[in-house]
Amino acid sequence: MPTELTTNADDLGAADWWRTAVVYQVYVRSFADANGDGIGDLAGLRDRLPYLRDLGVDAIWLTPFYRSPMVDGGYDVTDYREVDPMFGDIADFDAMMTDAHAYGLRVIIDVVPNHTSSAHRWFQEALAAAPGSPERERYIFRDGRGPDGAEPPNDWESIFGGDAWTRVPDGQWYLHIFDPQQPDLNWELPEVRAEFEDILRFWLDRGVDGFRVDVAHGNIKAPGLPDVGYSSRTGRNQRQSRLLEGTTLPYFDQDGVHEIYRAWRKIFDSYPPGRMAVAEAWASSPERLARYVGPDELHQVFNFDFLHATWSVDSFRKVIDTALAEATLVGAPTTWVLSNHDKQRHVTRYGGGELGLRRARAAALLMLALPGVAYLYQGEELGLDEVLDLPDELRQDPAFRRTGESRDGCRVPLPWSGEAAPYGFGPAGAWLPPPASWVACTVAAQAGDPRSTLELYRAALRLRRAEPGLGGGELVWLDAEPGVLAFRRGDLTCVVNVGAGPVDVRRYGAPILATAALDGDFLPIDAAVWLKPATAG
Repeated sequence: MPTELTTNADDLGAADWWRTAVVYQVYVRSFADANGDGIGDLAGLRDRLPYLRDLGVDAIWLTPFYRSPMVDGGYDVTDYREVDPMFGDIADFDAMMTDAHAYGLRVIIDVVPNHTSSAHRWFQEALAAAPGSPERERYIFRDGRGPDGAEPPNDWESIFGGDAWTRVPDGQWYLHIFDPQQPDLNWELPEVRAEFEDILRFWLDRGVDGFRVDVAHGNIKAPGLPDVGYSSRTGRNQRQSRLLEGTTLPYFDQDGVHEIYRAWRKIFDSYPPGRMAVAEAWASSPERLARYVGPDELHQVFNFDFLHATWSVDSFRKVIDTALAEATLVGAPTTWVLSNHDKQRHVTRYGGGELGLRRARAAALLMLALPGVAYLYQGEELGLDEVLDLPDELRQDPAFRRTGESRDGCRVPLPWSGEAAPYGFGPAGAWLPPPASWVACTVAAQAGDPRSTLELYRAALRLRRAEPGLGGGELVWLDAEPGVLAFRRGDLTCVVNVGAGPVDVRRYGAPILATAALDGDFLPIDAAVWLKPATAG
């Protein structure tokens, strides 16, 4: 018998746009370059807003564009109220916002509360002040261990590899869960909380519709900063950050973070309806992750399990069932993500080449048929793969220098048009070189070709808006052959073939959109199709 799972079925209106939206992530420095310096900017984004309107998304999420030394792609902020000159100025932001809203696009921006840049005025004042001073209280400074304080205060490790502590000339150590140039703030200090509440209001007053909260699980540290009890220095190969699943680390997902977001929710609710926030959060269990959302906290939390699902019925079914059940419990929409600026592009994860592209197209149709919110990463609508052969000297990810791991391959600038790099990205070059193989992936090359990935996304997003069953409502699993996922939303059925052979889809209805040509009534392997009941006559 079919299995029913329901999501929150509130009457959807403008205030609840975020419950069913499709959000497009713009990695600003790699989207479009207007001034010819090889780096994407806000003016370039503004010029390309009609493309995003025509694609059919509901909102855009911008990665940090604040003033920054760009040690970690802008996630090291020196001024949260200023636009970095690399991207333009506040007038460029305001103009982009005005046009986005005129095109019917909501705007979500990143906020980075766990840490600042080491070049931030506060941290420079802390370095100039004495141990125990009010300036140092804004961050997490501690004396070292050992007779002369030469050992770090505890065994915590950086997400980017190595110790999470750096010693300053007067002998104290400061905490940085990420790069040494990203010192962690002390969120136990009321001044820090007040500063970020003011930052939120600054951007809300400029009309932003929401925030993506970076490292939302990281602001509060366990009292006393206790040892984890395990570190890669003990001789094992696995880093602490790999232990997060199933383990509550003393620097992540502490209960105190929820007090912060309850205060933030009051701010969002004090503005006209429709303001929202989504948490980038990692927790030791689905139950703890669900605590970040609710009527008195944040509106969404990213579901990264879908991104990590393997190409199998069991894996997808388990992730989808779990996510929808948890969303129902907390009364919030679930979120679906296939790629982002921190993860290898899913074309490559699914096998690369033609195999990876076939599977990526099928996964997109699966994702866009699910209840909740879909987050697209720029370029996935073009079928872009991960660029794996970037020269080491061009890589800018700080993790690369410490671990050899790099996120730069998913951050290569978008190909828009032309026969040679930078493929219309801007008047000059691009800060990372697009590969020659992308000549067939440009927007211009794919536009109007019904077989292209771009036109597949455009068609799917049009149907998602037009089909009543793809709004709120319920998902009903259907009995299906081995290797096949099949479910119904309203009168639309989605079938995904992850099995070993073609599958007859006649009993599901008449195809209205497919990721690969059907052979008569048979859906090929590594393909997906949307169907509706066949009409008589």
